[in-house]
Amino acid sequence: MQHQLLHENNGQRTFALVLQTGDEAMSSIEQFAKQNRVSAAQIGGIGAFSAVTLKYFDWEQKRYLSNEVNEQVEVASLLGDVALAPSGEPSIHVHLVVGRRDGSAMAGHLGTGQVRPTLELVVTESPAHLRKVKDATTGLALIEPKT
Repeated sequence: MQHQLLHENNGQRTFALVLQTGDEAMSSIEQFAKQNRVSAAQIGGIGAFSAVTLKYFDWEQKRYLSNEVNEQVEVASLLGDVALAPSGEPSIHVHLVVGRRDGSAMAGHLGTGQVRPTLELVVTESPAHLRKVKDATTGLALIEPKT
């Protein structure tokens, strides 16, 4: 994993974060956020995985189900955010669409992903801090904007 600060102005930073073959995506993003004290940010990116676990939130069961994709896929779209979890640690939440060889697509939350050959991300920090609060209905930690 490599990163570079691209821009900084009035409390807002923009980073390029590049993961390489063999890097695990979620743990790398979490490590980056902790090391750089990123507590509120938007994430966008493209790249590819040799294997990825997509998560789907089952509303009735109130839990995530896993869809394992054990083949080379292209990351057609990756969007996410960083916010502070109730514990005060950075919480990473990423949605993505991956494309298979035959052109079909799969989508969901990023569980784990083995990068091959690269995952190129832009992380744009916000000067305002976002905090997640546990939602009583779903049991999920959801962003609660300050008013």
